[in-house]
Amino acid sequence: MALEAAALGVADGVPPDTRDGGDISPRIGTRALLDVAAIAAVPFLGLLVCMAATRSDVLLPVDRPVQPWMEGPLRYVGFSIPPGVAIGMILLLFAVYVMAARVAERVTPRTVLIAVIAFNVIVLLGPPLFSTDVFSYQMYARLFATYHANPYLHGPNSAQYDPLYQYIGAKWIGTPSVYGPLFTLASGALAAVSITTSEFVFKLVAALASCGTLILLWRSAKLRNVNPTRAIALFGLNPLVTLYGVGGGHNDLLMLLFSTAAIYAVLTRRNAVGGASIIVSAATKLTGGVLLPFALVDRHPDETRGRRSRILFGALAAAIVIAIPSFLAFGSGLLKLPGTLQKVQTLGQWQSVPGFLLNLAGMAETHTVTSVLGLIFAVACLWLLWRVWLGRMDWLEGAGWATFMLLLTAGSLLPWYVSWLLPLVGLTSSKRLWRAALLMTGIATLVTVITYLPYGIPGLNIP
Repeated sequence: MALEAAALGVADGVPPDTRDGGDISPRIGTRALLDVAAIAAVPFLGLLVCMAATRSDVLLPVDRPVQPWMEGPLRYVGFSIPPGVAIGMILLLFAVYVMAARVAERVTPRTVLIAVIAFNVIVLLGPPLFSTDVFSYQMYARLFATYHANPYLHGPNSAQYDPLYQYIGAKWIGTPSVYGPLFTLASGALAAVSITTSEFVFKLVAALASCGTLILLWRSAKLRNVNPTRAIALFGLNPLVTLYGVGGGHNDLLMLLFSTAAIYAVLTRRNAVGGASIIVSAATKLTGGVLLPFALVDRHPDETRGRRSRILFGALAAAIVIAIPSFLAFGSGLLKLPGTLQKVQTLGQWQSVPGFLLNLAGMAETHTVTSVLGLIFAVACLWLLWRVWLGRMDWLEGAGWATFMLLLTAGSLLPWYVSWLLPLVGLTSSKRLWRAALLMTGIATLVTVITYLPYGIPGLNIP
């Protein structure tokens, strides 16, 4: 009865009125239990994926033989699955997530929070999943801290005899760092530790950053008068956020912690702190800077001019504080970062919306195509900024649509990039933007599972 009572709670945590002594409707009780089951199914399926990853190379990020330290404690209950079953599990996880996101506002906040925390803990105890980026982070740190090479000028192939080199993805072997200088400097603290320790610490940071983002989302949602339970379900139960983001130890979640902190600061009128937090986010990963222009053009009813000045002051102060040690450590190599990012985008091939369509049509993503996509994104951003400036669109909704367009036009769409969009969507009441977020999650999931097909898709060139 306690479980059923918890299941019958709605978003505000108040159970239905049973003071007249009547029985709870079986129909309502069944629906409520199904809602809770949808929420609980997400971490349960995540557990199965992590257990399978300890014995299934298809779910691991490296082609090298699996080492015991990579398997984690779940290796004692692990099992092997073929690619077809892996595809089915990931697609089922996406379908259950969509159901969970839709019913989240009908269950208690405690139910969602328990499921989200369980999902993060399970993935943290599992092996590194899907991506080699967690190894690249430490390699770039070793380049400047151990080998005295500039990671913004040299790729991991400058240290081929380092034990980490065998775990670097083929796409990144000769590619300099594409990450913000603040993150690169901070990762230097892990340069000398073992690969095992570094891998776990980056995953732990990602998990803690995800939980911190959830706390900020909860508080910000209340200030915005949107359902906080649904917001944390949209972000915390998303398999691309937790399985891929936390499972791969990605710094995207650290970036989102700072950008969500910026939103909360602006909502609580600590505008200088908000501006500074946006810069810290961008110095972790450049995508975090998308939020700044929308915060500046927002026509806030209170002290618009002073508000913008404080946001700008905070942003400039943080930029100066970060720039000084960054240029002392990396010099003019930092100026190569935009060019490296542009080059990486052209390497996405079919792993993007435009690349997938062009590849199916037998065409390549040329420099002209990349320029046209960049122009489309720029025009879309200007139009969104104009609508926010005129007061016809909320600034977070505008930033959300801008991020959606960034993902839609990107030359390389990696699954965890979807996380960039979700905090912004969770803080809006736009149903269209919510549907767009679920659609983008589905697209990124589809792009992922294609790589597991043994013969690919006819006409699609998968390396």
